[in-house]
Amino acid sequence: MQTSRETYVHALGYHWLDRLYDPLIRVSMREMAFKRRLVEQAGIQPGHRVLDLGCGTATLTLLAKQMHPEAVLTGLDGDPRILQIAAGKISRAGLDVQLDCGMSFDLPYPDGSFDRVLTCLMLHHLTRADKVRTLLEVLRTLQPDGELHIADWGKPASRWARVASRLVGKLDGVERLEDNLKGRLPILLQETGYVRVRQAGEFATILGTLSFCSGAKPQ
Repeated sequence: MQTSRETYVHALGYHWLDRLYDPLIRVSMREMAFKRRLVEQAGIQPGHRVLDLGCGTATLTLLAKQMHPEAVLTGLDGDPRILQIAAGKISRAGLDVQLDCGMSFDLPYPDGSFDRVLTCLMLHHLTRADKVRTLLEVLRTLQPDGELHIADWGKPASRWARVASRLVGKLDGVERLEDNLKGRLPILLQETGYVRVRQAGEFATILGTLSFCSGAKPQ
């Protein structure tokens, strides 16, 4: 996952935990259910160019390609070592998916490169400033009327979710989580120029409440 090079936050807080990420998320969060929901929410069409931003081990990237084989999938992450894990999964699946190394707030793509951008459990790793920079970069690389679809930690929906969010904060940083836990992601989308911003529901996990939201680039 991505923030500035000096304060890079790994998926579970520490690089040595990277290989535990897939089994932990799979067991603790009903991973395929919420990622399938995110892909369905995105309304991907044949020929769409789709970026999985902060792709990590490429579980979401592969799922989107499997669900939409006629779309063009790219995964981007800032950690070259976790991309090696992703590349192995893509090779074993035998699917045509591009992987790139780069930071979310400095995307290595021309303006208007994508019809859809998906991001899952990445934005909460970023400081407020890097969230804003990332949303502006995504807006730049979207086609007019292209859409950003987000699944990330949101406002806790229960007492247990509030307790669980403290554990996530210990791993990823309380200050970085603040915008998520206060439900501010849709506000940030509006403030950075997105239209048709909407909150698209919640998903309960034992680690907290996931929130789905989206926004579009003006035509």
